[in-house]
Amino acid sequence: MIILGLSGAVGHDASAAILVDGKTIAAAEEERFLRDKHAKNKYPLEAAKYCLREAGVQPEQVDVVAFPYAEIPLTSPARWHYAKRYWYAPDRALDAIFNGNRRFRRNRDHVLALMAELGLSRARFVPVEHHLAHASSAYHLGGFKEKTAIVGIDGKGEYATTFFGYGENGKIHKIKEFYDPDSLGGLYGAITEYLGFEMLDGEFKVMGMAPYGDPKKYDLSRLLEFDGGNFRVNTKLINVVGLRRYKENGKGYYFAKALVDWLGPKRNGDEIDHPYIHYAAAVQDLLETVALKLIDHYVGDIVRETGRIAMAGGVALNVKLNQRIIALPGVKELFVQPASGDAGTALGAATYVAAELGENVEPMRHAYLGPSYTTAECIAACEAHPAKPQWQRIDDASAKGAELLAAGHPLAWFQGRMEFGPRALGCRSILGDPSHPGVADRINAQIKYRERWRPFCPSMLDRAAADILQTDHPAPYMTFTFDVAEHWKARIPEVVHEDGTARAQVVTMDTNPRYYRLIEELEKRRGIPVVLNTSLNRRGEPMVCSPADALDMFFGSDLQYLIMEDVLVTKSDIYD
Repeated sequence: MIILGLSGAVGHDASAAILVDGKTIAAAEEERFLRDKHAKNKYPLEAAKYCLREAGVQPEQVDVVAFPYAEIPLTSPARWHYAKRYWYAPDRALDAIFNGNRRFRRNRDHVLALMAELGLSRARFVPVEHHLAHASSAYHLGGFKEKTAIVGIDGKGEYATTFFGYGENGKIHKIKEFYDPDSLGGLYGAITEYLGFEMLDGEFKVMGMAPYGDPKKYDLSRLLEFDGGNFRVNTKLINVVGLRRYKENGKGYYFAKALVDWLGPKRNGDEIDHPYIHYAAAVQDLLETVALKLIDHYVGDIVRETGRIAMAGGVALNVKLNQRIIALPGVKELFVQPASGDAGTALGAATYVAAELGENVEPMRHAYLGPSYTTAECIAACEAHPAKPQWQRIDDASAKGAELLAAGHPLAWFQGRMEFGPRALGCRSILGDPSHPGVADRINAQIKYRERWRPFCPSMLDRAAADILQTDHPAPYMTFTFDVAEHWKARIPEVVHEDGTARAQVVTMDTNPRYYRLIEELEKRRGIPVVLNTSLNRRGEPMVCSPADALDMFFGSDLQYLIMEDVLVTKSDIYD
């Protein structure tokens, strides 16, 4: 059975994924091919073409196209809840009741047109509820055999914003859903906008800002009502539509003027900290408090029974929340889908349909599911690039990379298959030696051009991880923070955040041998089995995909060294 998953229904993060007989062969975001971050209002044409190529599948061989957006019947409480809560915008409220699947029909028609363009003549179109796709992406790929609690928290899908359920014997069971506008992801996104960042993109920045503030300095609890089992967002302040939206320079925001009247002017510019760092700390604390209590309320008994949780949805990328989930009593292991945002729903829809059709879905072993390029293709890109790169072939990329890192240089590292999801995991990365003071600031200022308080992450050898992180919890995807052991903080200062934590990737030889060897080679030179790792892109751009993208990024920054497969590219003024 060949199943192609296509996402793009929610207007951002379009992606494609392909399963052959239950095995994930390829998955990629459309933004990487279009060079347009989040690929807003696009459908995954190029990503789908790539997936078919990678799988060696002809379009007419595809059996099913799975799509993570479905019809919601009028008998569901979702549409009635939406109508009731949006009473102040009667056009939207009435639309939910009388024309509540309008967006589904529009999306379906776009996907059917895309299928025709791709030549998927035999494929059957199968819609999957958005939150079931999130749930499947975590549960079916998490590899747990025991009964597993499933948590899905995001902005919203069709109407649902939050999902609690469990997986058992390959089947997903719903326990509870919450519906728009009652959305923790929406709440966090609204404050993200208020703090001067872009919703659906800047939530990571709020999370990075939070440790610099005091969560007790401002009480943001009036943003929602919460009784331990149910919550209701205050739509006089946030998660607002229509005339309630605060407007500035002609742009409407997801919060109301009443929020500005309460908290003060919206933050503008990178340099303003107070009181906004305290608001970031307070909203992070509110998210953690409410989410943890909801998890305990709805799936706490399952957690205490088996200790397993699978999680997806945009809020599942909040690594500070995830650290606290791992610390809950009874939790043995938390699996967070590395592409937890809406891009991951292409893979989730495909795995859900595969499981429903009785296929055995193979657990996810790694996130290296995108395109790869040969050394010859990298050389061809150098020869064709207008900047006339100076390059040389090298015998041992890992050793040469470690030599440059040990000398204190940042290094662009382009190897193997591109990662699926927002995290660079050693194939499309900018690297640094975390024991070199100032290397993080140098990368921030000269290459990434991003906010000074955003942390960088460590990739570390599996044999050293338990000593550094004080736990043996699996961490292959940078989806958790951990408390760094005291005796390591001074040794790797460039990857330890303000609160003493690190968002770590534990690297294994079997999933990324060349990257593993690079870290080993750095350890030989510096005594540190850790490398600083951030994504290979500039601020506002998607992670690079092809050698041409890597060269464009290289020559558009102050980077001096780039290794692509077995090719070393250097800037002309330092070439030897």
